[in-house]
Amino acid sequence: MGLLFSREGRSGFSRGSTAEEVTAGVDGHGLVAIITGASSGIGLETARVMVLRGVHVIIAVRNVSAGLAAKEAIVAKIPGARVNVLELDLSCMASVRRFAAEFESLNMPLNILM
Repeated sequence: MGLLFSREGRSGFSRGSTAEEVTAGVDGHGLVAIITGASSGIGLETARVMVLRGVHVIIAVRNVSAGLAAKEAIVAKIPGARVNVLELDLSCMASVRRFAAEFESLNMPLNILM
């Protein structure tokens, strides 16, 4: 059964492929991404790999302390990383409006929203 899950698909990647492998050769310089929930888990890994590929990442989180810790972890591994942390609680429309206003004040394009 292990063989079934390790076979490569048409893309050349398998379920065991890493985000770094999948994005190898991708140049994200000049792109800006907002990633929600990027203070831990798959959101943090997504943010890390996007930064690794040159993307300017906005970490959008409810817990700003956790977001800042995530930013510090990314910057420690990737010197020169471009990362901002903004508060965003998607269950609160006032928070969404504040986030949108704060992001807009940064005068950056939005290329990727996750």
